Amino acid sequence: MSADYNVLIVDDVSDNIKVAMNILKENNYNFSFALNGKQALEIIKTKSFDIILLDIMMPQMNGFEVCEHLKKDPQTHDIPVIFLTAKADLDSLSKGFKVGAVDYITKPFYADELISRVKTHIELYRAKKVLQQNNLDLHVKILQSEKRFLSELENSQKEIIYVLTELMEDTSDETGKHIKRVADISKLLATLHHSLSDMEIDDIFFAAPLHDIGKITIPYEILHKHGKLTDEEFHAMQAHTTNAHNLLKKSSRRLMKAGDIIAYQHHEKWDGSGYPQGLKAEEIHIYARIVAIADVLDALTHVRVYKQSWDFDTAAKYIIERKGSQFDPYLIELFSHNLESFKKIIEEKS
Repeated sequence: MSADYNVLIVDDVSDNIKVAMNILKENNYNFSFALNGKQALEIIKTKSFDIILLDIMMPQMNGFEVCEHLKKDPQTHDIPVIFLTAKADLDSLSKGFKVGAVDYITKPFYADELISRVKTHIELYRAKKVLQQNNLDLHVKILQSEKRFLSELENSQKEIIYVLTELMEDTSDETGKHIKRVADISKLLATLHHSLSDMEIDDIFFAAPLHDIGKITIPYEILHKHGKLTDEEFHAMQAHTTNAHNLLKKSSRRLMKAGDIIAYQHHEKWDGSGYPQGLKAEEIHIYARIVAIADVLDALTHVRVYKQSWDFDTAAKYIIERKGSQFDPYLIELFSHNLESFKKIIEEKS
């Protein structure tokens, strides 16, 4: 065995230390020694050991007390301790194992026994450390692999959302800038919310572009009609929420599920007068409540085939007046206290 193995011998009788070192020196260990328990604990603070040979009967601090200190410290907990004892009475041996010793050796030493037991426990200790390190490395690799997989999966979802929104731009009155603004407005409002996590804010930002994905199922002539829709046409237009839900509900992926919630519920109203389910108050998912405000704000402040654009202040007043009827009161409070930030998004990205 190599000198890479560090052995600490603790005994209040120096001759016992010398005998043990002479027996073990053929294995070329690195030796340290202490003549009492307190000295041993000080040495252990400055150096790592592969095994500790510890006398039981010592003044001031006996071997049991030293071992208890070692086992309470995470840094030294796993170091194997072999007790050295002049008499192997059952009570002492039982207590030794209870406080954490792995073995005991009686004095005077038998050379072959001392060499064999020290060698065995050092090898077991090193093997345990190697196994722990391998398990740690494997755990790290698994975490990295999972993180990479989840990242790739999330990127795939984002690509699908991008493709779907591109399709929506081609078939409806939604423009790419409108979709991006709704996402940005939604993110700002979500960030201001007191209880949403960073992941939830990201989910809202990336899923918000799907809010009107159901419009790809609505006839072109209804989507692009100039002027007011008939009752029948308006009923057909309302179906874009349910159609989107039927399209997205089959996915179990996080972002797609968020998109489903937003597309299905963003026309619900706080007082229950919205569609398609007539949900009210907190029955409406927070994602949909946020995007509902963002969608209306952007729609009001930009030209559509059926209307001219409103100035920001007029649009903001319209939204604030519908606090508690159409929109979540708490979200409207956040909106009304941060109007300049929302106005900046509307103006910079128009």
